[in-house]
Amino acid sequence: MEEADSVFRRPLVNVHGVPLFWSIAEEWAQVETFQARPDDLLIATYPKSGTTWISEIVDMIYNDGDVEKCQRDAIFNRVPFMELIIPGMSNGVARLAERPSPRLVKTHLPVQLLPESFWENNCKIIYVARNAKDVAVSYYYFHQMAKIHPEPGTWQEFLERFVAGEVAFGSWFHHVKGWWEKKKDHPVLYLFYEDMKENPSRELQKVTQFLGKEVTEEAQKRILHHTAFREMQKNPTSNYRMLSTAEMDHSVSPFMRKGIAGDWKNHFTVAQNERFDEAYTEKMKESTLQFRMQI
Repeated sequence: MEEADSVFRRPLVNVHGVPLFWSIAEEWAQVETFQARPDDLLIATYPKSGTTWISEIVDMIYNDGDVEKCQRDAIFNRVPFMELIIPGMSNGVARLAERPSPRLVKTHLPVQLLPESFWENNCKIIYVARNAKDVAVSYYYFHQMAKIHPEPGTWQEFLERFVAGEVAFGSWFHHVKGWWEKKKDHPVLYLFYEDMKENPSRELQKVTQFLGKEVTEEAQKRILHHTAFREMQKNPTSNYRMLSTAEMDHSVSPFMRKGIAGDWKNHFTVAQNERFDEAYTEKMKESTLQFRMQI
C-alpha cells in the first residue's frame, strides 16, 4: 500500500501549458505518439461532463443494445482512458494497443494536445460539454474521492483554482471553446449534457446518425433504459465500483453522485456566483458557444 500511496495526491505538472497528472507528464511521449486507427471513435470531454454516460451509450450502440454484452467488463476497460498512465496501475495507451478495431477511446485532453494521428486518420469524435458551474461542483466532489488528484482543499479554494484553470486538464473555457472551433474542419459531433438530460431519445438519434449505425426501435428502448442515471448508478460495470478503494473512495463521495443539471445552485454562495460570472461572461461573449453555454 505504501507504494500505491506514493502515486496519489501529488501536484499537477504542466504539459505545454496544461496542468496534467504527474504520471501523464512523465510519460507524455507515449501519449503524444499514440497511433489512432481510421475506425477509432474518440469520446472527448472536459472532466465531469457526462463522459461515462456517453461512453455507455456508444458502447451499447456498437453492441446493438445488447445489455449482456455491455456488462462484459467495466466501462474503463470497454472505453480505455487513453492518456491515463499510472505506474503499476494503468496505461491507457498500452491497453488500447491490445484492443481490436473498432476501438472506443476516451480522452480529457484539450484539442491542442490531442495526438496528431487522430487528425491524420480523420477519426470521428464525439464531444460533450456541460455547464461550467455544474462541472465545478462535480469536479470538487470527484477530487475528494479520486485520489490521483491533488487534495481539493475547501470548496472556496477549489473554485478559485477551477476558475484559474489550475486543475487537471486546465481551463474549462479553453477546453469547450477549443473543441467547438475544431468542429468547423473535422467530424466532431458536439453534444450538450443539458440536452441529453432534457431529451435523451433525441440526442441518441443524433449519435446513431453521426456513427452511421442502424439501431432498431427495441434496441433504442434498451439503450435509453440501461443508460438512465439510476440504472447506471447501480450497475457495477458503469459506476466505477470495480476499482479499488485505494484509487476511488466511494464512501467519501460516489462516482455517480446526482446526475442532474443545476446542482450548482445548492453550492454556490451569492458572492461565488458573482465572481464566477465575472470570470466567464466576457469570455463567453467572444464565442459563438455563448448561446448554448449560458452561465
